[in-house]
Amino acid sequence: MSGPLSWLAGIDPTPLFVLSLLPYLAFLWWAGRIEGFPKLALRGFQFTLVFVAITIGAAVIAQLRYGALLANVDPLHGGAESLLTISNLLVVLGFSGVGAAVTTAQPQTDPTKPQPPKPQPPSP
Repeated sequence: MSGPLSWLAGIDPTPLFVLSLLPYLAFLWWAGRIEGFPKLALRGFQFTLVFVAITIGAAVIAQLRYGALLANVDPLHGGAESLLTISNLLVVLGFSGVGAAVTTAQPQTDPTKPQPPKPQPPSP
């Protein structure tokens, strides 16, 4: 391989993963302040950080214990990926409205506008 691709292949991606954490944390901060952002979806996005942390730990265990990449140690890889599945499920359920509090909106009246008269019950 020659040219720009060989140059890109020589770059260590570790700093890029670390740097990608900053915009993600900014997104979580922003999403947590949006009133209409579904709480369950926010928990799903936050749980993605748990997935990342567990995956890093699982990759270290795979390397030290088995001398292999995480992708080659099926029990560890499957366990880590199941956390991503849970995270995705929480996001989907949150945005679909599952877990949202059901509220009934009361009509708001403007005190500056005249209100129509309320109907009177019939007199006996």
